[in-house]
Amino acid sequence: MALFASLSERLNHIFSKLTKRGKLTELEIKQAMREVRVALLEADVNLKVAKDFIAEVSEKAVGQQVLQSLNPAQQVIKIVNEELIALMGPSNAKLEVSPKPPTVIMMCGLQGAGKTTMCAKLAVQLKKQGKKPLLVACDIYRPAAIDQLKVVASKAGAEVFEKGTQAPPKTAKQAVEYALKMGFDTVVIDTAGRLHIDEKLMQELEDIKKEVSVTEILLTVDAMTGQDAVNVAETFNSRLDVTGVILTKLDGDTRGGACLSIKAVTGKPIKFIGVGEKITDLEPFYPDRMASRILGMGDVLSLIEKAQAAVTEQQAKEMERKMRENSFTLADYLTQFETLKKMGGAGALLNMLPGANKMKLKDGDIDESKIERIRAIILSMTPKERDNPNIINSSRKRRIALGSGTTVQDVNQLLKQFEQTKEMMKRFRGKKRLPF
Repeated sequence: MALFASLSERLNHIFSKLTKRGKLTELEIKQAMREVRVALLEADVNLKVAKDFIAEVSEKAVGQQVLQSLNPAQQVIKIVNEELIALMGPSNAKLEVSPKPPTVIMMCGLQGAGKTTMCAKLAVQLKKQGKKPLLVACDIYRPAAIDQLKVVASKAGAEVFEKGTQAPPKTAKQAVEYALKMGFDTVVIDTAGRLHIDEKLMQELEDIKKEVSVTEILLTVDAMTGQDAVNVAETFNSRLDVTGVILTKLDGDTRGGACLSIKAVTGKPIKFIGVGEKITDLEPFYPDRMASRILGMGDVLSLIEKAQAAVTEQQAKEMERKMRENSFTLADYLTQFETLKKMGGAGALLNMLPGANKMKLKDGDIDESKIERIRAIILSMTPKERDNPNIINSSRKRRIALGSGTTVQDVNQLLKQFEQTKEMMKRFRGKKRLPF
């Protein structure tokens, strides 16, 4: 499902009516803004935020410069885009780094928001930046919370500091001392959560904050809870003065209310967004890119970044050489699918393309299991068969189908698709870059 699919579809429907009219009157713009306001409220955007947003857009949209322009509808969309960026940003908010190591990041939030897993995801991001993070287990109340942190930390390749059920403020202080001694430049503290906000929870977080010099207080909230997420953020911020927010579960059926309201209500930026269950599914939050996706304009910059992270320069040059020499093999074909998987899968990538909302993609439209089937078939071939598929006769096809748990028809289909891909690649010969 596309991010904020329902809101995006509603906004595009409203703007498509404007583009059909050519010249616009002040009345038509105000009518469109009323519809936008309803769309925002249905997306669970805070009432005051929605009201203020519409007031800002309306004031700029009914100006003479817009009404007398050659394409007023596009001018209105441009204003909406700019105001969405201002509402959520206006720019990417990076993590603060302490001038005197270690940088201490205290993670907080309610149970169920994904805070513990987020500690490990954050460790992955920090390691990409050349940092050496230490995760600290300060949730001593939830059963198996420490064990969970150890499991996800091992996936992230990060060390965990824990002292069992010792008082969390004391553990946090010892962890910082340990980090200084062992050369860890960043300390990420996993604190206790509750099913709801209570005085005991807040007091413990305040005690940890007093015990260690905290650089960042990051609040993890579940984006799918909409306005509840905003209320939670407001309460935590009033007690702890959080420095930023991490929104989780943006890959789910998220209406968008939390994402569009949190900054306006709390004054604190969204720093990261969780976009999946894998340990790598955490992205820095870019207000301009999110605004583009909400308006159906795509997120090409994030798509490029994913491609750069998945494919090295050397791999790209090697693939270009194979294209020029027409030596692309089934092993290379499999590599391309593996790269696609690293980038988040076909569905996630398509939703970053401009106009993805118009495709009306639904969950299940893109069958990711087909990639696994292709992988199984190719891995059931001998190296000689992968290099030269022309030698694959009927008996070989039966052996490959049996080895991969598929049918001869599946093998035939894959070979046909491979030949079509090679044919398509011929058209790109002489170009400097691959089309992916």
